[in-house]
Amino acid sequence: MRLIATGILGLSLLAGGAAQAQDAALRPDQAAYRAIYKELVETNTTLSVGSCTEAAAKMGARLKGAGFADGDITYFADPSKPKEGGIVAHLKGSDPKAGAILLLGHLDVVEARREDWTRDPFTLIEENGYFYGRGTADMKALDAVWVDTLIRLKQGKAAPKRTLKLALTCGEETNEAFNGADWLVKNRPDLIQADFGLNEGGGGRLAPDGRREVMTVLAGEKASQNFLLEVTNPGGHSSRPLPDNAIYRLSEALLKIRGHVFPVKLTDITRQAFAIRAERPDEAGVALKRLLANPADAEAARIASTDPNVNAILHTNCITTRLDAGHASNALPQRATAIVNCRIFPGETWQETRETLMRVIGDSRVSIKALNADKPIAIAPPLDPRVIEPMKAVAAKHFPGVPLIPGMAAGATDGLYFGPVKMAVYGVPGMFGDPDGGFAHGLNERIRVRSVYEGRDYLFDLVKAYAGVK
Repeated sequence: MRLIATGILGLSLLAGGAAQAQDAALRPDQAAYRAIYKELVETNTTLSVGSCTEAAAKMGARLKGAGFADGDITYFADPSKPKEGGIVAHLKGSDPKAGAILLLGHLDVVEARREDWTRDPFTLIEENGYFYGRGTADMKALDAVWVDTLIRLKQGKAAPKRTLKLALTCGEETNEAFNGADWLVKNRPDLIQADFGLNEGGGGRLAPDGRREVMTVLAGEKASQNFLLEVTNPGGHSSRPLPDNAIYRLSEALLKIRGHVFPVKLTDITRQAFAIRAERPDEAGVALKRLLANPADAEAARIASTDPNVNAILHTNCITTRLDAGHASNALPQRATAIVNCRIFPGETWQETRETLMRVIGDSRVSIKALNADKPIAIAPPLDPRVIEPMKAVAAKHFPGVPLIPGMAAGATDGLYFGPVKMAVYGVPGMFGDPDGGFAHGLNERIRVRSVYEGRDYLFDLVKAYAGVK
């Protein structure tokens, strides 16, 4: 995932162009941070050819160089997937009764082919007020902040009262990969258990002129679940076509899924988001007002859903993302498969979603299998004042006058895995992005230089406020 590109930020604001920030000479502490950021971006951590384990080792070396003992650092990996490892590091607090905070991040990035990019995706390039490179926005800028924060606090004059736990894991970007956050929760919960966690998913939105418009804290997300749909057939020679064709049967099933709309669901978070969006006097905004007054108003839901940002968090969504069929150009297809990716609303199970798809398709010849169906149900964390109020107070210092509002993600993060240990995880605000989303997961991923350094300062002060560091 990345800083929220859909959901709350997209509901109340209009898209616009990018404004270039003036580069200034770096402070020594900023230069130290930039070196960490550069090392992370330039360590390829794609699933195909990269190594999260290598990136974790590099971050561990930096922590040891700052004075962390071997006992403060734990490396972990699945023996069958040695390149998908991660790291946990602890900075012990001075007050054992004060509790702990988890700083969570994923090291893996989406695939990036050099021939498609304007610049080398695995070189940190600073150009025209932006950092370019795979992972610059999603989410190595924040990973670097967490490592940098622990180093600065370790080298500070006073230890934090609360223990700080850092977990950098692999597997967030690929459903079928080994997921380090999931592994830690199931196998070493002692390493990551905390009062609450701080993660990706929040952020801020910039206006076309570069002005900060709004900040958001992520307090809820959907669960991502892939389903494999499959139709098999004896096949035969293409010169002797038959009515029962695997491709046609699968296609008919997918068209039925396309036509199905899941029921509207509202949470306290999305109600706040929709109330803001409903202030715009366009057709979708007017429909949202009707929908908030009567969630059963199907016509209002249909009109409101014409705004993709509304549709993304209004209910569960299922969309076909991959197709594969046939074995020869002159043969009837013996097999046709599709991947349907569902973003499941908090509180709903993948089993319920599968049952809905089966009912909608209404064809027993189409099998539906959930892939890697061991994820927990998405649970929205509470808007705990002990977490939210420090965010607001520090924001008033760094970004005066910019509102901070809660949001729910249309996508999913590793925060999903912490429900079983009853641990609330929040996506932090602080780093502002352009309306185009910084092309995260796409070509020429980028984030503003100014946003990175300003976000780093905000997040450092926020962690200090939580940890009791003056």
